[in-house]
Amino acid sequence: MDAVQSNALAQQQFDGLVSALRAHGVNVLVFDDTPAPPTPDSIFPNNWLSTHADGSVVLYPMEAVNRRTERRMDIVDALNSEHGFDVLRTLDWSEHEARGVFLEGTGSLILDRVHRVAYACVSTRTDTELAHQWCEAFGYEPVLFAANDANGKAIYHTNVMMCVGSTFAVVCVDSIDPQSRDLVLQWLDDTGHDVIPISHAAVAGFAGNMLELVGGDGALRVAMSAQAEAALTPAQHQQLAQHARIVSAPIDHIEAQSGGSVRCMLAEVFLPHR
Repeated sequence: MDAVQSNALAQQQFDGLVSALRAHGVNVLVFDDTPAPPTPDSIFPNNWLSTHADGSVVLYPMEAVNRRTERRMDIVDALNSEHGFDVLRTLDWSEHEARGVFLEGTGSLILDRVHRVAYACVSTRTDTELAHQWCEAFGYEPVLFAANDANGKAIYHTNVMMCVGSTFAVVCVDSIDPQSRDLVLQWLDDTGHDVIPISHAAVAGFAGNMLELVGGDGALRVAMSAQAEAALTPAQHQQLAQHARIVSAPIDHIEAQSGGSVRCMLAEVFLPHR
């Protein structure tokens, strides 16, 4: 299909995901892209932005030059002025791009916000030193490790192979370097997480790229793509459903064209609400 058709289908699938989440009581804020400059990956805001319960907003250093213009203070301002959230401070870490050091938000950092543990697989997009600095600034315990895909290539974002919810963790255990595997599993066990191991094939189907959310009724949901849900075995599906209601939507065109999935499309808002 041509670019116009491709964009129309991506928009349709984006809207379908928004509708599915809202139908399950999740409050979704949608911000339109700007006509210029071109930001083809702006559908994935979790790499440039994270928000925190103390009122902090963090802007992150991005490896890809064409992604750096995705950082938009007008969105941050709108959270405060239009949507009733308190933004008390903004930490701009993008200055690290000048020295070639990157940390791409919650693509790099999988945050257990309850136990204040940050899991991260090291890559060119996830700098070890910067991850430690982030953990020190926010009072998290860093759990860093190496991880490779089925072909032995370094996994570039942690959220490709790992999701940590309140009481569960979906992890491609086989991808973690053997020297670090026990450490990661021990941390998950110590924090009371039910580990759901997934295969490399499931990771290729975006099963690692899911996110726990809270509905308006206070009940937990776990959002993922239809392809990711299909990549789970019946036993994994049942195990996960014991922790949160599964919400999925077909976004196969977005996944095929951009290489990202549902988790990447969601930047959670943890800011205090007025």
